[in-house]
Amino acid sequence: MAPGHFHAALIQKSMYKRVDSTVNVFAPDGPEVKNYLVSINEYNSRKEKSTSWKEKVYIGPDYLEKMLTVKPGNVVVISGNNRMKTDYIKKCVDAGLNVLADKPMTISKAGFDELKTAFAGAGKKKVLLYDIMTSRYEMSNILQKAFSQVPELFGELQKGTLENPGMVSERVHFFYKEISGVPLTRPDWYFDVKS
Repeated sequence: MAPGHFHAALIQKSMYKRVDSTVNVFAPDGPEVKNYLVSINEYNSRKEKSTSWKEKVYIGPDYLEKMLTVKPGNVVVISGNNRMKTDYIKKCVDAGLNVLADKPMTISKAGFDELKTAFAGAGKKKVLLYDIMTSRYEMSNILQKAFSQVPELFGELQKGTLENPGMVSERVHFFYKEISGVPLTRPDWYFDVKS
């Protein structure tokens, strides 16, 4: 739904044995959904490991209401504008849909409270609410964490201060990025720290 970030397309980089090849897309009109559809077409038409997704697209300002009314499946992928994401997650869980959402699931204190309510609701409705950012479950990250727990390998953390932290972790997201060999076009809202 509203695939405004490339993570939505990356979910469809491969085919899955137990997942229907028909994907229903509900989105507002704009460059985000167009870029998403271009990515899916590129995956479908590549020479090696091509996919065979069939996109059924609904474009309109009432995309969320339409998706919740039609409910053409039981799983929704949410990857887009972070300002609206938590509300989308909660409404989809309330409708009994399994939700796969990218990071961050929320960007505000109010959103965090709503997200906690969504997780509680998912438990009650017995639906899945899952973070699709797989790098934290990747083997190299799991090993790195395991090695950091072995003092003979890692050593011990020093007590840090604000001026001299005991540990520094840095991840850099560049404005220019290639995904599947294609330059990524970021939507305007990407550059707004509140989105």
